[in-house]
Amino acid sequence: MVRLEPRRQHSQAMVYLSPVLAIFMTLVVGGIIFAFMGKNPFDALYTFFILPINNSYGISELFVKATPLVIIAVGLSLGFRANVWNIGAEGQLTMGAIFGGGLALYFHDSESAFLLPAMFVLGAIGGAFWAAIPALLRTKFNANEILTSLMLTYVATLFLSFLVHGPWRNPEGFNFPESRPFPDAGLLPIIYDGTRVHLGTAVAVFVVIAGWLLLSKSVIGFQLRVVGKAPQAARHVGFRQKRMVWFTLLLGGALAGLAGLFEVAGPIGQLQPSISPGYGFTAIIVAFLGRLHPVGILFGGLIMALTYLGGELAQITLGLPNAVTGLFQGILLFFLLACDVLTKYRIRFGSTAAKGRTA
Repeated sequence: MVRLEPRRQHSQAMVYLSPVLAIFMTLVVGGIIFAFMGKNPFDALYTFFILPINNSYGISELFVKATPLVIIAVGLSLGFRANVWNIGAEGQLTMGAIFGGGLALYFHDSESAFLLPAMFVLGAIGGAFWAAIPALLRTKFNANEILTSLMLTYVATLFLSFLVHGPWRNPEGFNFPESRPFPDAGLLPIIYDGTRVHLGTAVAVFVVIAGWLLLSKSVIGFQLRVVGKAPQAARHVGFRQKRMVWFTLLLGGALAGLAGLFEVAGPIGQLQPSISPGYGFTAIIVAFLGRLHPVGILFGGLIMALTYLGGELAQITLGLPNAVTGLFQGILLFFLLACDVLTKYRIRFGSTAAKGRTA
């Protein structure tokens, strides 16, 4: 019989080294998979992880891809610390894009400097509104926020599809399912000429700093940690768990909505049926890869962004399917969770009865 036995003490160093080990194991398994696919493992790994960032433009694209991942993951990590499991960030991202993008479409001929800030606000409101639904269901009816937030993702995606196929379709777009392009006043300014690095990247850095200050320097951050690690103690001292549910879901939803607005007001420039390759779901991996710490999330976001760039390049140069990106992300998540489990538990062989007789 194989069982897991809790360790009396677990290495604090391994808590932070386990992501490194998980990345190494992912590379090893990835090389084996490439070999079975008839590709040279070293050439394939080089194409996937090195070639995308071997020049300044590639590095700039890494920042563009990492921007939504980091913003969303910081918001999710706060909830995860308090045992609030928001799995629907992809839907909140979509609703943020709809709310903020809708304003740009309504004022499609505007040149006002206030348009973009107003889009920021509406994008955050859209994401928070969508996250408020599972928050309400959790606090009023004790509904599982994992299921409710996840199912709402598909509702948001279908709603976006309805809009771009129907009332918001570009009248001059030759019947393609997309909105009219946003006006220049509704587009994010480029902060580095010759690249697509936009203002949202600077906002992502600000979100990391703000998240770190919130966790380490504020009373709310302390309450989040206590509610997550010792819920009974939190109730004893008067920390309200329902308040934490509302706070973390609304904040996480607002950040996801802001990330969605950055996508449509940045690289895309309009609303389309698909505005995200799954950033809301990948951000969950980013949060755990960064150990639920904002600074760690910054590096985790860069690593996961590299998998998107590498996957795109592998399709072009190696003829690999698009699914290879999700495959690498899934393998990384598996090894990350496995390392976390083995850090806290040890594997034991033999029956419980035998252990009792030995004692």
